[in-house]
Amino acid sequence: MLLLDSGGQYEEGTTDVTRVLVRGTASDDITHYYTRVLKGHIALATAIFPEGTTGAHLDVLARQFLWEVGADYDHGTGHGIGAYLCVHEGPQSISKRSMATPLMAGMVCSNEPGYYQEGAYGIRIENVVVVTKKDLPHSKRAMLGFDTVTLVPIETSLVNRAMLTERERAWLNAYHARVYAEIAPQVSADVSAWLKRKCENI
Repeated sequence: MLLLDSGGQYEEGTTDVTRVLVRGTASDDITHYYTRVLKGHIALATAIFPEGTTGAHLDVLARQFLWEVGADYDHGTGHGIGAYLCVHEGPQSISKRSMATPLMAGMVCSNEPGYYQEGAYGIRIENVVVVTKKDLPHSKRAMLGFDTVTLVPIETSLVNRAMLTERERAWLNAYHARVYAEIAPQVSADVSAWLKRKCENI
């Protein structure tokens, strides 16, 4: 296994993405924790919350599936991302730490739950997300959510599919369909064929 945290600064924006790559077959222990990290990632990515909510209010969404089995990770779930400034840039964050700054539409953050076995392996799934307004029928107040902007396949060979709900599976399949639709036309035929395999439905 290889945990690869990469990024760069471009005119279109700053990237920060982490994926786990694997050669061979992963152990049941690895797929168990990888799937719990993925479930937390999806829970945060799909969260809907009222204006005035801070990242500290949302942090538990990403950790809940690890907490169920007595596990956790020792870093924040998300940080603000600057443009041509600091990759880790406040005032917003998504973490256990109490933060006075609420999440507001237009803020750019990371979504990066993880799990680490010291001396053995590390797991993290990180995408960049943008806080956006969400129009909900019958809503009496302004609501926000996240739009994911990172378009990189998530390693499905590490997923224990029996642990995913139908809603989680649908999110992952829709994410991969979008990755393929937007990236495949921009790459070579060989890369497009690889991308198609990586973006297959589960």
